[in-house]
Amino acid sequence: MDSAVQTINNLTIGFTSQKGKQISILKNISTTIKKGETVGIVGESGSGKSTLALAMMGYVKHGLYTISGECLFNSNNLLEMKNKDLENIRGRKIAMIPQNAGQSLTPNLKIGYQIDEALKLHTDLKKDERDKKISELLNKVRLPSPETMAQRYPHELSGGQQQRVAVAMALAGNPELLLLDEPTTGLDVTTQAHVLELLNFIAKDTGTSMVYVSHDLGAIAQVSDRVIVMYSGEIVLDGPVRSILKNPIHPYTFGLLKSIPKLTSPGLPDSMSGSQPQPGTINTGCSFYERCNLAEDNCKNNSPTLEYIDDLKTSVRCFRYKELINVKETNLDTVKSINNDVLQNEILDISKVSISYAKQKFINQLLNKIDDSNPTVQDINITINKGETLALVGESGSGKSTILKSIAGLLKTKDGMIKFDKDKVLSNNLKNRDPSFLRAIQLIFQNPDESLNPNHTVEEIISQPLRLYFGLKGDELKQKIIEVLEKVRLGEFYLTRYPRQLSGGEKQRVAVARAFAAKPDIILCDEVTSALDVSVQAAVLNLLQELKEDLGTTYIFVSHDLAVVRAISDRVAVLYQGRLCEIGPSKNVYQLPSHPYTEVLLGAVLEPDPDVKPKLVAEDIVEEKPPEQGCSFQGRCPRILGDICKNEVPPWQIGENGNSIRCHIKVEDLKKQQNIN
Repeated sequence: MDSAVQTINNLTIGFTSQKGKQISILKNISTTIKKGETVGIVGESGSGKSTLALAMMGYVKHGLYTISGECLFNSNNLLEMKNKDLENIRGRKIAMIPQNAGQSLTPNLKIGYQIDEALKLHTDLKKDERDKKISELLNKVRLPSPETMAQRYPHELSGGQQQRVAVAMALAGNPELLLLDEPTTGLDVTTQAHVLELLNFIAKDTGTSMVYVSHDLGAIAQVSDRVIVMYSGEIVLDGPVRSILKNPIHPYTFGLLKSIPKLTSPGLPDSMSGSQPQPGTINTGCSFYERCNLAEDNCKNNSPTLEYIDDLKTSVRCFRYKELINVKETNLDTVKSINNDVLQNEILDISKVSISYAKQKFINQLLNKIDDSNPTVQDINITINKGETLALVGESGSGKSTILKSIAGLLKTKDGMIKFDKDKVLSNNLKNRDPSFLRAIQLIFQNPDESLNPNHTVEEIISQPLRLYFGLKGDELKQKIIEVLEKVRLGEFYLTRYPRQLSGGEKQRVAVARAFAAKPDIILCDEVTSALDVSVQAAVLNLLQELKEDLGTTYIFVSHDLAVVRAISDRVAVLYQGRLCEIGPSKNVYQLPSHPYTEVLLGAVLEPDPDVKPKLVAEDIVEEKPPEQGCSFQGRCPRILGDICKNEVPPWQIGENGNSIRCHIKVEDLKKQQNIN
């Protein structure tokens, strides 16, 4: 365990600015990866995590170059090796698992063929040996029926299965070091927990060293032996996972942990002010000075060095770390309770709604008829009151975003009706909707990079709803744009900026500003925080809540992150394969008894605590379509009763806590079973 697989000494990577100034992206990085060790690297976007991980493979991004230092693997400096020599190391001795396995797998090649390619490239095995090895690798990553799985194409696999295939390909060359760049970002909570459990098994089974890059401290807590925290291209904290996450002695790590919403602490988490400095803007002093609550003049004028604390086996870059040594864990759970003024006035009624993606026959298209006996979303009944935040939760494919799109008019419903403001029926066809309805219901998308026009300035982006719905022009228009920007804490300075000139958090604020510019009654939030750093996520959640309290807006909030949902919602609706399983007040959905599927989701939530392990009580493999009859969750339910679950649609029951649960098991029996577990 103590022998080093890789050693990095005083590594500095940077670029030359247009003015000829040398600017560092990584600054004097020194660390060692030991044999069999899993090291987590955390930090906000732009902290240098991915740049460091790529350097560990001997790769420096285009436009950057090595200023000083070395990255040693088997005594060879990877950063000075020729490409031909690196080809013998990459994949064979050092392998990488990318963030999005779906994009890294070739869509028109079968899974077995792609793994065989990796084996041909990185091993000397013969054809029959490779065929046997493919089955072994698919077995190792716990994919069912390896022979069948090898004959499938990537699109025939779920997101979790694709990620497992990526792991299998990375293991093809029996690497000594495995680099993982955000490998579970974007995965469902259950899929993420299963993939992390698999990685833990592989680390123990093969003795492979792993470097896990992520901004998700919950994931880092589950897989890491040691954690490196990076800020502005520097290591600010480095030590054992328990020391780092349970007693963070750097203010930045402390701030990150306080930014994470937790299941055990309902309410909005604290958000760190400001953002990381741009490369080259800090020449003297601590790079975290502007955002630090403990900052003093010494921090501004002098740069702290990385100091090793023997008692904690931890290195820290801070002058005032001693003041955080004895801070109790409970101080990390600071939350702000939400105060929603929910009126009893009904604003949206979703009644018996079913939605289908089935391809329709020509005659049905002419008759505007949808023929599908087993639709994607079926029989949804939800009433939403003015000023309420309703959350829709569930795994990918549960129908959350499909329902949002139908409310917005982007998808036609097969059956049922959606009413706005008590009695106004929303047309299935967006073109037929009254303009006032278009203004009243606004949608904020998951990825602002895809929803903001890259060729428009912030001023042009926000002017669009103001021109369209209110006919504003000239100075009045500009003044209103500034007012809207100030509400999302951006201001006049951002008017002339393009999306590419903004950080991820700033782009999402612009998307929020554009939605609020229309003065909507309802805002549909589709995974609006899932791609953000924890600190930016906390800031956006707080911003959404403040705007809601000021303007009385109603939110329908889609997410697979149950901790985020608990922080901001009044009620939660749990969906599985387009069927409603449970609905009730937020605080009650997170307490027992609950629907077996809700129990599975809650058990898989990752806490940023290495001593709190997820409870994996059901497989993460979701059927492509719901069953034709019976309960939709029958194929994965850990509490299935038998034929009744397979043949009969479960009834709705009202629990003593006010939750509505759709299950054949009586609520009192669910409570007994779940309390025992």
